[in-house]
Amino acid sequence: MKENVAIIGLGKAGTAVGYLLREAGYPIVAVTCRSHTSLRDRIRYTGGKAFTAEANAEAASLASCILIATPDDIISSVCSEIAQQGGFQQGDKVIHMSGAGGLDLLESARDVGASVASIHPIQSFADIETAIRSIPRSTFGITADDAIREWSAELVRALGGIPFYVPETIKPLYHAAACMASNYLTTLIHMAEETYLSLGLSRDEAIRSFWPLVSGTLTNIETRGSIQALTGPISRGDAGTIEQHIRVLREKLPAYLPAYCAMGLLTVDLAIKKRTLSPEKAELIKTILTAS
Repeated sequence: MKENVAIIGLGKAGTAVGYLLREAGYPIVAVTCRSHTSLRDRIRYTGGKAFTAEANAEAASLASCILIATPDDIISSVCSEIAQQGGFQQGDKVIHMSGAGGLDLLESARDVGASVASIHPIQSFADIETAIRSIPRSTFGITADDAIREWSAELVRALGGIPFYVPETIKPLYHAAACMASNYLTTLIHMAEETYLSLGLSRDEAIRSFWPLVSGTLTNIETRGSIQALTGPISRGDAGTIEQHIRVLREKLPAYLPAYCAMGLLTVDLAIKKRTLSPEKAELIKTILTAS
């Protein structure tokens, strides 16, 4: 028998996970949301009895598996509120989906005899439909009490995900990697977009102009790895080109110069690993970048 599930917080991730669990045969018996409008719009994905956030404990009491899918900053307080109001029972499984947060966020559930875990998809959710399509085949970082370690992996597999275990002590480092791969990549793309806009292109023209380069680079990284995928002036040791970049950025887009130089210094190290950059050229380029 698959556990009855209550989802506390019908955000994009909670709604998508609820939909996928329902498709996998898990009965969704209760859902909660702070917004009446969102609750009305999203319950069609999950089913279950609808509650507002004021009734989180009542919703949780209907299930043996409680997924707290609220924003990270309120996971602990929501869990404590449910525990204080008798929403958890001994033997329940209580889960959150924070990438950086540890199991201590669910300590109040542990105190009443529940087992706790965290499952975090290494994925970006722009909207619910995208999340539903993206979660299957995504890797999930799992941190869990020993009693439900394997059960947590099975839950991830039911979502179509790929589980791997993350020690609680290094969860922030695990999450920092995800932020660099997604959030900071988005910022870098935005910088390129704004730079092309400064040349007089429209936003659509800008994206169209550099997107084949981005797509090709991602394909190279996927097939050859990040080191062998590296190309460009630093990889070739073109110090004069780097000086030109710095000069025009200082004149036209000075706000981007610190980021350019910081990424350049890391790219020097990558080029050294690729063995396309001599030690002498590496030192010269580092001197140019640090002097800027």
